[in-house]
Amino acid sequence: MKIACLGGGPAGLYFAISMKLRQPDADITVFERNKADDTFGWGVVLSDDALENLAENDPKSAEAIRENFAYWDDIAVVHDGHRTVSGGHGFAGIGRMKLLLLLQERARELGVNLQFETEVGPVEQYSEDYDLVVAADGLNSRVRDAWAEHFKPDIDTRLCKFIWLGTHQKFDDAFTFIFEKTEHGWVWAHAYQFDDNTATFIVECTQETWNNWGFEGMSKEEIVETCRKIFEDHLDGHELMSNAKHLRGSAVWINFPRVNCEKWHHKNVVLMGDASATAHFSIGSGSRLAFDSAIALAEFVDTEPTLEDAFRKYQDERRLDVLRLQSAARNSLEWFEEVERYLDLDPVQFNYSLLTRSQRISHENLRLRDPQWLQSAEKWFQMQAGVSENAPVRPPMFAPYKLRDMELKNRVVVSPMAQYKAVDGCPTDWHFVHYSERAKGGAGLVYTEMTCVSPEGRITPGCPGLYAPEHEAAWTRLNDFVHAETQAKLCCQIGHSGRKGSTQLGWEKMDAPLKSDNWDLVSASPIPWSPENATPREITRAEMDEVRDQFVAAAEMAERSGFDMIELHAAHGYLLSSFISPKSNIRQDEYGGSLENRMRYPLEVFAAMRAVWPEAKPMSVRISANDWVGDEGVTPEEAVEIARRFWEAGADIIDVSAGQTSIDAKPVYGRMFQTPFSDRIRNEAGISTMAVGNIYEADHANSILMAGRADLVAVARPHLADPYWTLHEGAKIGDRLEEWPLPYLAGRDQAWRLADREAEMQQVRV
Repeated sequence: MKIACLGGGPAGLYFAISMKLRQPDADITVFERNKADDTFGWGVVLSDDALENLAENDPKSAEAIRENFAYWDDIAVVHDGHRTVSGGHGFAGIGRMKLLLLLQERARELGVNLQFETEVGPVEQYSEDYDLVVAADGLNSRVRDAWAEHFKPDIDTRLCKFIWLGTHQKFDDAFTFIFEKTEHGWVWAHAYQFDDNTATFIVECTQETWNNWGFEGMSKEEIVETCRKIFEDHLDGHELMSNAKHLRGSAVWINFPRVNCEKWHHKNVVLMGDASATAHFSIGSGSRLAFDSAIALAEFVDTEPTLEDAFRKYQDERRLDVLRLQSAARNSLEWFEEVERYLDLDPVQFNYSLLTRSQRISHENLRLRDPQWLQSAEKWFQMQAGVSENAPVRPPMFAPYKLRDMELKNRVVVSPMAQYKAVDGCPTDWHFVHYSERAKGGAGLVYTEMTCVSPEGRITPGCPGLYAPEHEAAWTRLNDFVHAETQAKLCCQIGHSGRKGSTQLGWEKMDAPLKSDNWDLVSASPIPWSPENATPREITRAEMDEVRDQFVAAAEMAERSGFDMIELHAAHGYLLSSFISPKSNIRQDEYGGSLENRMRYPLEVFAAMRAVWPEAKPMSVRISANDWVGDEGVTPEEAVEIARRFWEAGADIIDVSAGQTSIDAKPVYGRMFQTPFSDRIRNEAGISTMAVGNIYEADHANSILMAGRADLVAVARPHLADPYWTLHEGAKIGDRLEEWPLPYLAGRDQAWRLADREAEMQQVRV
């Protein structure tokens, strides 16, 4: 087979090596425009498992690389005058030039033809002259650009500016992050050793800070010197160096382009490395992607019957891993883009936030890496919650939390989940058992499903209400039991369905109108929820007064029923949400148009409820922080202001949900997918928040809380499957201090034994 590798970086060279190992008679030529010893980076980072993959594929080159590694186990974070160090991270660094020279030597040894200082011509030329063309021509791939209509690249140019520098200052004890506050804004560095006397030193900042410094008008020498002065306290007299010889002035700064191609191959040409997909340098996985892809492509070219089969399998097999790494890299780069949001956090919490930014490192994974540091962080967290310094250390989900005079024993919340089992708005024995079981299950706070303020405010005929004496009696019975038999607190979520009312039960046809006996609907504007649903009337001012008073009456009834807390439901497309979202509010009066106008009525309702709700008891608001319809609806940026307005009106915490406001929504699902909205509101506006959305493990809850992304964590579907989720998750992670109901102690003891046995087996497997 005659093969051309266009690009002599790690991807192209390692594919040539991997292919030669499988087909020694293959005729492989690597074409590289630069000299053999040219390089435009400094060091390359590889993790322990990446090294294992290299060793399995080619022990000889892996050993040569390993002999030239600088190893470190620690990550150091320098912030606000503190240097926080955690261990167990297991990385290695090698100079990019040294890596390339080692790969070149191994490639020549195997018979690969290396052609340096050779400009690559049109891809069509190579496609005709070679059986296989591997386009490993990097971030600015000419092949990808030339055949863009086939590869369909999506290139997202990110927000921060960065420059790749080096220094002889040694950072040989830890991968080091340094954050410096300057007169023009925050600037930070990613630094790590890669040989005996040289370290990579990547300097990064926001566009605004970059502009404020005037970097655009500086020469390259002035830029490097300015960066040196910013970080001189950390360089011990050493200079910073640039090896970007071909660049001048501000061109040495880069905005990272996130590349993802829909298709990686066309005809006999296949993309590899940064040409097909990029991973942000902050997670150090670019070389890992290149090496793993090179191994996979060589294997499939060797074993599959045709190139088309090999390409298809290569893309199918590698895409998932690439997307996983890109997802982690996106989380990481977005954290750095918004890092100024977190710089006021305590150094302990800031360090934790940085370590877990990509979501690849979880709370329990940190415990495996550095149990001593994590325990010190957990102790700090619970002391912030008012726990005695001498108390046993527990995970964050078990730290207490106080809202006004309501004290929660832990941070776990049973999220509101519709049951559709009420009769004429009255909760039944189903509700009594359902909520009682979850209160017994260990959660600190249990929410009711949306409890409606009137018959016409119900979503379905099976939704409960707070508008009749029998409702009050049923809710009182529940509160009395929960308060007598458990430590849980109860929150009543109060709302009005608006245009989403008069629909079938959840297990029938969700959001579809009733087959008969539909009731009249009102909303902010006469826009139906869907073409299938009835068009609501635009609610009049007189009706707004009536509905407001119904909310007030429901709040008063909730107080008489004994609820510890109430929540105003202003999310998910229901009545108050329909005012807030421009997607559903096209009013021409003072309640439509600007955010100030759209918020006017929801704030009026909130204020009226707060006025009758006892001062000592907390009140929250649920919002949809993203309509998932772009600028046509509420955006995460606007959600910060929405939350701030409710907060200033007296809300004690914002329950941050998202979506369910339009059938046009295109949500992006995943683990903890709505938590970033809570994070943004909490840390940009300084507002207490509750996170919700695909949170299903103790690891999720603990990482969210410890990183300061929310103050409470609401768990929904897992509580439907397991009322005792809190107790069971606590047992899994080794917590032995959470109280179980006394009649269940035998079950507790067995759960603890089984959890301990599983933990022991896990250690054996590791």
